[in-house]
Amino acid sequence: MHAIRLHAFGPAQNLRYEEVPGPVPGEGQVRIDVRASGVHLIETTLRRGLPVGPHEPPALPVIPGAEVAGVVGAVGPGVSGDWLGRRVVAQLELGGGYAEQAVATVDSLHRIPDHLDDGTAVAVITTGSTAQGILAVAQLTPHDVVLVMSAAGGLGSLFMQEARHAGAVAVGVAGGPAKAERVRELGADVAVDYREADWPARVRKALDGRDVSVVLDGVGGRLGRQALELLGPGGRFLLHGWAAGEPTEITTRDLVERQLTATWAIGPNMIPAGGPRELAARALDEAAAGRLVPLITRFPLERAADAHAALEARETEGKVVLTV
Repeated sequence: MHAIRLHAFGPAQNLRYEEVPGPVPGEGQVRIDVRASGVHLIETTLRRGLPVGPHEPPALPVIPGAEVAGVVGAVGPGVSGDWLGRRVVAQLELGGGYAEQAVATVDSLHRIPDHLDDGTAVAVITTGSTAQGILAVAQLTPHDVVLVMSAAGGLGSLFMQEARHAGAVAVGVAGGPAKAERVRELGADVAVDYREADWPARVRKALDGRDVSVVLDGVGGRLGRQALELLGPGGRFLLHGWAAGEPTEITTRDLVERQLTATWAIGPNMIPAGGPRELAARALDEAAAGRLVPLITRFPLERAADAHAALEARETEGKVVLTV
């Protein structure tokens, strides 16, 4: 089979398309003939040899990738033959997703609804389930004015859709005029380009006296701080990452003087919404029903290096998916 392997930490060009032996499923495992593989932003950092939170750089050489969709082509000992030929999507415990074949535990499998394509399934298995958990923490209402950072990204585009479903005023912040236009297509009441220095003033003008009541921030840094400054008294600030390289700076004074609340919205705070498997199943159901429609930027498997480079340059929209 063909796969993408990393032999040395460094730039995206270190990802090599190679022919390697196919994996053999062990006890309790299946082999998935991969049709689509998800690319996650943290994989670009691990590729450079840097840790990301609890994730340490892998031992080399390695086939990256933790999200795959495809067809079960073989089963290991202890696995029912009923799985053979079924379309499934899975989160891989040990990586290996950037490949034509991958091994997953049977307990990690979700069946893909017949009318859902593989790219959409892999786009929502992790990103969609994370969005479901964060939105459960956010508890959006029709009275909210919701500002979404990186609103054309994988999570951000889903947040924009949910803000509209909740009847809230949706404000999308994205990088570049093309992405701002895509955010408008998602139904944003206000869409601005954060590359324009006066973007906060543009938001205030467009809201015409209304305060932002909720910020969903996965960007951090200076942009996250600018979003925080747009929150009105009693506003809620939910963090879920820092793509800018550092978290948004929030002080106790911010919370006390403006009666704000700030929440790290992933991890234990998502538990009341359900465990990872329940959230993933919910995301697949929402996608199958057409209520959750992920934006997807697709690359063929052999162009995984280009996919990483584009993701790092913020040239992609929504979830990046490798097609096989």
